[in-house]
Amino acid sequence: MERQGASATGPGPVRVLVVDDQRPFRTAAAAVIARMPGWEVAGVAETGEDAVAVAEGLRPDLVLMDYNLPGIDGAQAAARVREVAPQAATVLCSTYRAEDLRIDPATIAGYLHKEELGAPVLRALWARIHPAA
Repeated sequence: MERQGASATGPGPVRVLVVDDQRPFRTAAAAVIARMPGWEVAGVAETGEDAVAVAEGLRPDLVLMDYNLPGIDGAQAAARVREVAPQAATVLCSTYRAEDLRIDPATIAGYLHKEELGAPVLRALWARIHPAA
């Protein structure tokens, strides 16, 4: 039987933090995740600074982070999230092409074009990040 979700830190759902300054994307991402067995929205944030604070408190498994955020950008926020929540894998989300973004593989686990948001893509990203999960 295929596992629909498995936390990086043990049994339980994949806990996702959604970070975007645009409410429509936060809402859409949360709706997709809510319909995925074995996954849950751990929290939401609107800025990079908020993402760091929320990640430290919630300890998510996965952070879906917009690249273009007010204040610190998604790449900078991902590096800070890595410091406070090292178990969290950050996937940058954008309408820009991945080649046009400053992506550091040491802090960014993947890239998602916002138009590709969907359960199959999220599962594939997670499987690539955590093959044993």
